[in-house]
Amino acid sequence: MWREEDCVVSEYVRAALEQGKPVVALESTIISHGMPYPENLQTALQVEKVVRDNGAIPATIAILKGKVHVGLEREEIEYLSKKGKTVWKCSTRDLAYVLAQGLDGATTVSATMVIAHKVGIHFFVTGGIGGAHRGSETTFDISTDLIELGRTPVCVICAGVKAILDIPKTLEVLETQGVTVITYGQEDFPAFYFASSGIQSHIHVDRLEDISRVFAVNRRWNLSSGLLVAVPVPRKDKDIADRIELGIQQALEELEEKQLTGSAVTPFLLQRIADWTGGDSLKLNVELILNNAAIGAQLAKHYAHYPMGA
Repeated sequence: MWREEDCVVSEYVRAALEQGKPVVALESTIISHGMPYPENLQTALQVEKVVRDNGAIPATIAILKGKVHVGLEREEIEYLSKKGKTVWKCSTRDLAYVLAQGLDGATTVSATMVIAHKVGIHFFVTGGIGGAHRGSETTFDISTDLIELGRTPVCVICAGVKAILDIPKTLEVLETQGVTVITYGQEDFPAFYFASSGIQSHIHVDRLEDISRVFAVNRRWNLSSGLLVAVPVPRKDKDIADRIELGIQQALEELEEKQLTGSAVTPFLLQRIADWTGGDSLKLNVELILNNAAIGAQLAKHYAHYPMGA
């Protein structure tokens, strides 16, 4: 059985939860593995500020010396920023091991969802979720994020699925897992760097209060699956988009040559795309995360108006 002493909840997050204030969970993999220092520190602090500016309390989640921490202090965020990729990249699969061994762990989408749900946080903001990789019909390389969305009732706000993945297969897996997927503000499902993937979303909603109401019904009916809210990247720069597309094709060719598989695939592809675009893809990444943080905080605020979250 999960024990409260295994989890350190910061005073400001605990107070917000007890008072029924809107709280937004944030992952820590983006700090340790997503970008170099000091950009990772600056981005993490910016994301928390955006959440606060939009009326919610940020709760960055990580594992420090074998204990789950919900709501990191600045020095803890700085510690993860400087440790970088030496910190264990922790998905749901890795949680028990990292905790048992007393290690530091940066939580991915799936692990952050599990922890947020355990402590009563309903909303979680990230950049983009993992998905079904290209060729997954033979490799079975499908992200734990999709499975966790099917069994953990958290509302995840993202910029869709990374364009390096197989988006149609990803959406099929989400449908099989019973996950409600909503695109905010447009009909086409977004693809991380790209506002549109060219694939029409099953559901699109134009008002944030309506999305919060959908999640409230999800919780009232005790559905086991989460809600995925896909938010298009705000800046639609065709020049950057074209260069990113070329970078993706180049990176996929290199990937095939190197025969990389598993958890090494996504970091390799994203780094090569960043190299190809001279860092412009990284800037766009930061922009979309900040935009998602604003949307996530507003959704949490709307949701807080429903009695008992429903």
